[in-house]
Amino acid sequence: MDAQALCLRLSRYVEGNLQELSPIRIPSELEQRKREVSRRREFLAREIRRLDNRGRALILEHCHETLPSGWWGPRKWKWHCQQLDGWLRSILENLRELLLKFKEQLRVLTSELEGRVQGQQIPKALGSLTLAVLDSEVCDWNRFKNRKHVGSYTGCCPSEHSSGTSQRFGHIDRRGNGRIRRQLVEAVWRLLRYQPHWHASRKHLKRLGDSVAQRKKVVVALARQLAVDLWRWRTGRCSLADLGLVTVVA
Repeated sequence: MDAQALCLRLSRYVEGNLQELSPIRIPSELEQRKREVSRRREFLAREIRRLDNRGRALILEHCHETLPSGWWGPRKWKWHCQQLDGWLRSILENLRELLLKFKEQLRVLTSELEGRVQGQQIPKALGSLTLAVLDSEVCDWNRFKNRKHVGSYTGCCPSEHSSGTSQRFGHIDRRGNGRIRRQLVEAVWRLLRYQPHWHASRKHLKRLGDSVAQRKKVVVALARQLAVDLWRWRTGRCSLADLGLVTVVA
């Protein structure tokens, strides 16, 4: 039954009813490989946190003591882990060996990502790593035809509950790339501090001090606007100076 329904909708779409199906863009093999670097880096960072917490939980369970975050580093390992029981220390040594290997791989992947934008003029406080991750996740900025397509892809658009003459907006729909959304929100907090002349921040500056909830809503709105600004810049529609952004060399 599902296959029959899909075939009927496809037939209507081919005949000209473009509302039956929503086509999606399939990245090329090269774009997938470039995107895999940032996703593998994200996976390693998550595994490092997990193993770090596992070692701390082990000491808390058996010794009723706490280890500092990053206990596997050279200095903290020397001061906090050398006097432990031999059985516990052997387990931590195995975890530490994995952590050091993952940390080295994370460093290599980070250098590879930052090297993609090295030497380019980029917005101050955006960061080479953030821009490289955004470029790899988007694949091609020219894929978007207008600013609405960019905003929808980030998942930062508010959900709407309207009927007749009433119009009410709810929380963001999150129907986009979650990795891009996280990078944009983190970048907005930095831009608010180091880019006071950014045209979007000046527009919402008065609303940032109302309350914590209101501040979060404004930051999400600015994240959507930042994606639109990056799309304009990357596609040559405007320059960073036109957006009120100070540039630095990556």
